[in-house]
Amino acid sequence: MIDFKAMDEAVLAAFQGGEGALCAKMVADDSCRILKGRLAPGSSIGLHTHATSSEILFVIEGEGTVVLDGQAERLTPDTAHYCPKGHSHTLKNDGKVDLVFYAVVPQQ
Repeated sequence: MIDFKAMDEAVLAAFQGGEGALCAKMVADDSCRILKGRLAPGSSIGLHTHATSSEILFVIEGEGTVVLDGQAERLTPDTAHYCPKGHSHTLKNDGKVDLVFYAVVPQQ
């Protein structure tokens, strides 16, 4: 079991070259990284390529825009985003409240 409530939150400034900071609670091993992330309004995760992994984001609260291979997708609560291995994406909180999401990044 993973209890995110019991974890300390790490603040990752300019994550992947983004603006502001990604606040994250995460667990990782050689096979997978699982995290609960939070982006304040105006913050982003910079454009990056998943060369050895894919990524699945599940939005819990807030709104944002993800750009996958140049195509924008709107994310709202109860939506998910999938970035396949070998593809590039970025995520920005362009809403008025924190964007809260879970992410799973399996190594492939």
